[in-house]
Amino acid sequence: MADGRDTGDTRLAVIAGLVMIAIYAAQFVAARFSLREHLTATDMASLRFAGASAVFLPIVWRRGLATMKALGWRRGLTLAALAGLPYPLIINWGLTQAPAAHAAALCPASIVFFSFLLSLFRESASRRRIIGVVTIIAGLLLFIAPARTGASDVLFGDLLFIGSGAMFSTYAVLVQRWRVDPVTATASVVLLSCLPLPLLYVFAPSGLHAAAGPEIASQIVIQGLLAGAAAMFLYTYIVDRLGSQAASLFLPGVPVATVMVGMVVLGETPLAIQCVAIAIMAAGMGYSAMGRRSTRENLAVSTSAGS
Repeated sequence: MADGRDTGDTRLAVIAGLVMIAIYAAQFVAARFSLREHLTATDMASLRFAGASAVFLPIVWRRGLATMKALGWRRGLTLAALAGLPYPLIINWGLTQAPAAHAAALCPASIVFFSFLLSLFRESASRRRIIGVVTIIAGLLLFIAPARTGASDVLFGDLLFIGSGAMFSTYAVLVQRWRVDPVTATASVVLLSCLPLPLLYVFAPSGLHAAAGPEIASQIVIQGLLAGAAAMFLYTYIVDRLGSQAASLFLPGVPVATVMVGMVVLGETPLAIQCVAIAIMAAGMGYSAMGRRSTRENLAVSTSAGS
C-alpha cells in the first residue's frame, strides 16, 4: 500500500514538474517582450506579486492565519527574502542586461548546481547523481555558449542569474528542512512580498503609464497567477514530495521549453549546437532520475529483507 502511495505521489510530482516547466518558459518569453517595450524590472515584480496575492489572499482568509503564524515571522521573512520580491527583481534586472536565453539556461543551471552543493551537507551523493548533475550543467553551459558576447553588461546579467539560482535553491532546502507545507510557504512568500509594493510604486521608475491595458493584464496573469503563484506552489510541492535536489532536476527543462516557445512566439530558431545541448541536458536528467529510482528500489528490497 505504501509503495502504491509513493508511486502516486511521484507521478503527481512529475506532472507538477512538467506544468512548472511550461509556466517558466512562458514567463521568460513574456518578460523579454515587455522589458523591451514599456515595463521595468520593478513593474514586472510588482505585477507578479499583485497577481499572486489575488490567489492567496482568499486562501489565507479561508484557512486563517494560524498556519502562517505557526511558521513564524523569522522563517517567513527568510523565505520571502530568498524567493519573494528580491528574487524576480534580480532576474528582471538581469534580463535588461543579458538575453532571455541566458536567463532560461543559467537560472535553472545554478539552481541545480547549488541544490547539489547544499545537499552534500545532509547526505552523500552517488556517483550516478554526480555524473548526471555535471552533465546537466555542461549542457546548459553549451546551450548559452553561442550567445555569449563578452560584454561587461552581459556578464553582469549572467552573474545576477546565477545569484538568483543560489537564492532559490536555499529557499527549497529551508522549506524541506523546516517541513513547511507548499500552501503555507508560497502564501507567506507572496503576501510578505506585497508589503513593500507601495514603496516601489512611489519611488521606483515605472513604465506602467506607457503600457497598454492588455499588456499589463497579460503580465499579471503570466507573472502573477502562473509564475508567482502556480509555479511557486508546484515547485514547493515537488520539494515536499521528492526533496530539493530531485526537484531541481526538472529545471533544465526550462531552457528546452523556452526555445520551443521562443520559436513560435518570437521566431527564434535554436542553433545546431543548442540542439546538441538540449540532448545532453535530457541525458543528464534521465541518468540522474534512474539513479534515484535505483536507490529507492534498493532501499525497498533491504527493508523487505530486514522485515
